[in-house]
Amino acid sequence: MLELNNITLAYGSNPILKGVDLSVKRGDVVSIIGPSGTGKTTLLRCINYLAKPSEGTIQLDQIRMDYQSPDKAAIQAIRLRTAMVFQQFNVFKNMTVLENVMDPLIVIQRKTKQQARDIAVQELERVGLGTRLDHYPSQLSGGQLQRTGIARALAVRPDVMLFDEPTSSLDPELVGEVLKVIKDVASSGITSLLVTHEMQFAKSISNRIVFMDQGVVAAQGTPAEMFDNPTLPRLAQFLNSEKVF
Repeated sequence: MLELNNITLAYGSNPILKGVDLSVKRGDVVSIIGPSGTGKTTLLRCINYLAKPSEGTIQLDQIRMDYQSPDKAAIQAIRLRTAMVFQQFNVFKNMTVLENVMDPLIVIQRKTKQQARDIAVQELERVGLGTRLDHYPSQLSGGQLQRTGIARALAVRPDVMLFDEPTSSLDPELVGEVLKVIKDVASSGITSLLVTHEMQFAKSISNRIVFMDQGVVAAQGTPAEMFDNPTLPRLAQFLNSEKVF
C-alpha cells in the first residue's frame, strides 16, 4: 500500500535520513521507535511532504512521486489520503471542539455544514468528547485536546493515520486516555504509523516494529522478535535504556 524508497534528507550539512526504505501493507499498525534525534518524526513528515527529502520515492497505492521532482498534484493526492496527529495538538484556539473537527471537512472536502457536523459529532463521540462539542481549547485538558486532534484526523476518513509522538506533550496521568483512543483506532483496521516512546504500548498494538538509529532503519520485525528476542545489540541497548526488559 505504502512504499518509501531511499528517503534521504539533510538540514544543511547535518544528515537526518540516510536512504530509508519502508514498506507498509494495508491494515498494518507500524510503530517506529528509536532514540531521540534519529529521524523518526522527520520520516513520518516526509510521507505528506511536511518535510522535503532531497532523494527517494514514495508510492501510495497508484500515486507515485519522486522527491527529486515533486509533483503538486501527487502531494495533494497523498495529503488527501493521509491524516496526521501532531505532538502539540494543533487545534484552533478560536474554534470550539466541534468547529475544529468540522473545519477540514468544509474547507478541504467541500462538505456542507450539516454533513460536516454529522461526521464531526460521530468522531467526537468515538473519542469520548460527545459532551464537549461547544467547549473551546482553553476549557480542555491536554488529553482532551489530543483526542480532539485524533477526531479531526479520523473525520476526513484517511487511508493512513500518522501519529507523531501523540503523548509526548501530555502529563503522565493523561497519557492513558489518549493511548486508549489510539488503540481503538488501530484495532478498527485503519493503516497506522506511530512514532512513540511508549514501548509497552507499541508492543501491544503493533503488528510490526521499526527501529531507527542514526538516520537509518537498523532493524524491523514483529513485536516478539524486536522486544522479546532482540538480536541487534544497539536495539537491546535502547530497549534496556527504556526499561522494556
